[in-house]
Amino acid sequence: MFAANDKAAILVEALPYIQEFYGKTVVIKYGGNAMINEELKEKVMQDVALMKYVGIQPVIVHGGGPEITGFLGKVGKETEFISGLRVTDAETVEIAEMVLDGKINSDIVTLLNRRGVSAVGLSGKDANLIRAKKKLATVYEGEASRKIDIGYVGQVETIDTRLLRDLIAHDYIPVIAPIGVGADGESYNINADDVAAEIAGALAAEKLLLLTDVEGVYKDYEDKSSFISTLAAADARRYIEDGTLTGGMIPKVEACLRALDAGAAKTHIIDGRLAHSIILEIFTSAGIGTQVVK
Repeated sequence: MFAANDKAAILVEALPYIQEFYGKTVVIKYGGNAMINEELKEKVMQDVALMKYVGIQPVIVHGGGPEITGFLGKVGKETEFISGLRVTDAETVEIAEMVLDGKINSDIVTLLNRRGVSAVGLSGKDANLIRAKKKLATVYEGEASRKIDIGYVGQVETIDTRLLRDLIAHDYIPVIAPIGVGADGESYNINADDVAAEIAGALAAEKLLLLTDVEGVYKDYEDKSSFISTLAAADARRYIEDGTLTGGMIPKVEACLRALDAGAAKTHIIDGRLAHSIILEIFTSAGIGTQVVK
């Protein structure tokens, strides 16, 4: 237990950050273990509610891949991935939309509303928030590569921020499912990191926070002393090109770079397995994770 003076010191440390970020937009990509573990889920909702109560404007973009896979299994449909992308036929995208928009999104909204803040659930189809186009998978065969169609997997084409700005101006927290709408009204399932990055850029957000299941970025993951607390965009691009960054960290860093290029001020890759990771990043001088900056 903290003594009273320790609690006071913590609040005083948070004060300049509350002042700095008051009225600013922070986009949170909510996913990974923080969405599955009930105790962590509770901490995330507390963090978001606290942010709202001290005058920060949070916007949540959530994933849901494991839940989609689980539901597909319940209906006897196998899940296939090509180059890390889910093969998504018409039935699969219908199920993905139902799980993301109908269940996960609604659950997050309910959890936030129970904490006294007003959240509104959206998919990218609402008011044409996310216009999307088909994303092809890249398959490598030796030194050659080719693009193949894997169905209703999308990439962001444009973000229309009018609805988001209206909701933020009227004190609501937008909670967004990563479903985009195509030119003919078709639904596309889009990677939530990509959606969060594009929305953070379009809103010129003060911060983009990507909740992950790792501590942050390492030059060599096997060497814990190689942890990078601040990564310049130019270095990030170089590390991707020369192979320093590998595996699942590449799309996370690429999402940060897209957000910065599109207008976000700062981006952060933080460990969502750590209780209150959002608050630790925003309101403490030490922060956590890796910040990727211009």
